[in-house]
Amino acid sequence: MDRKVARRKSARRPALAPEVKAPAIRFGAQMREFLHRNMNWFLVAGFALLLLQDIFGTHGVLAMRRTQLQAKEVQQEIERLNEENRKLQSRVQHLKSDPATLEGIARDEMHLKRPGEYVFPIQPKASPSTNPQSADAPKKP
Repeated sequence: MDRKVARRKSARRPALAPEVKAPAIRFGAQMREFLHRNMNWFLVAGFALLLLQDIFGTHGVLAMRRTQLQAKEVQQEIERLNEENRKLQSRVQHLKSDPATLEGIARDEMHLKRPGEYVFPIQPKASPSTNPQSADAPKKP
């Protein structure tokens, strides 16, 4: 009986196959095969990286937009300074050619007078808005 049991046990268990060694494949051939199988994924990944570089890179779309905005701001500043320059040149021209302008500056800013004239400085009245007490506030006796 022991033989029958042993035969049954052996029949149930598949026999282990001897190890089969695959023929050795060179590294270069393995790499070629790997690249050939995954070429589409590498192309998609490369295209995605190029697209990201074109958008977010140093010379990408976002950097170009930022540079355009800066150039626009600088152009507006140049136009403002040119307008200010025109006004100052006009003022210089008036100072060179109009004696009344020079006289007005001499009288107002330098407090000069002609010989024989008297200047009576008048202090401007304090406006109600600069007065700390309002007109409605009762005065203390």
